[in-house]
Amino acid sequence: MTAFHVMAGANHTFTRPAIRKIGIADLIDALKLGLDDFSEKPSHYVFLCLMYPIAGIALAIWSSGENLLPLLFPLMSGFALLGPLAAIGLYEISRRREQGLDTSWRHAFDVRFSPALPSIIVVGLLLFGFFIVWLVVAQTIYTAYFGDSVPATLSSFVSNVVTTQQGMSMMFWGNLVGFVFALVVLATTVVTFPLLLDRDVGAVAAVDASIRATLINPVPVAIWGLIVAGLLVVGTIPIFAGLAVVMPILGHATWHLYRKLVMPVGPS
Repeated sequence: MTAFHVMAGANHTFTRPAIRKIGIADLIDALKLGLDDFSEKPSHYVFLCLMYPIAGIALAIWSSGENLLPLLFPLMSGFALLGPLAAIGLYEISRRREQGLDTSWRHAFDVRFSPALPSIIVVGLLLFGFFIVWLVVAQTIYTAYFGDSVPATLSSFVSNVVTTQQGMSMMFWGNLVGFVFALVVLATTVVTFPLLLDRDVGAVAAVDASIRATLINPVPVAIWGLIVAGLLVVGTIPIFAGLAVVMPILGHATWHLYRKLVMPVGPS
């Protein structure tokens, strides 16, 4: 695995990038820079990110048609756990724009040429693991309160959830556990994928840097997580269509947040 730059970087050594301490103003600036990246060629990014609303609608239809209504919300919310991986092409576009290179949409797929691709795949598999475990835990919580019975319609499911004591308890524990999953993913990936695109440091070093960035900046990173969650909710309201705009802006902004959190190699 070391030869594939997963456990260590390209020089086969474990390096720990230096982390900066940031403030709320840096989060606002990262969002502005992300919006600026998106504004340069928005049609390309909307085209690329149509996968987000399409995937959201597909999940809703699939879960409704297969009597998996109890997993509808876990699927929709859990999909956000994969967001850091899904936005990796947007990080690449921001990286290229930063260097004055061509930012045509096709370059979003240049990630496949990255020397850190094995590390990216490993961390991506980690996120998929979180996603699967979240679905299993969510189903377990539902079963604990409602047994194996499956609601016949969406309206009956919603009624059971919001008008019964079991439903309220299920929402409480489900949201609490979901918050823990979201917190773990945020802490382990807030700078992981941008760092791997920027430097081939290895998956372990990238995740380590992300955790250290979170521990050094607990309040800004927590607020960033709330911003991401809030914008994703807003994006899903108009039948998921808003995600085609929200996701690319957040993706680009995450690249700029990485630049603020992780010290560059050599002199600033």
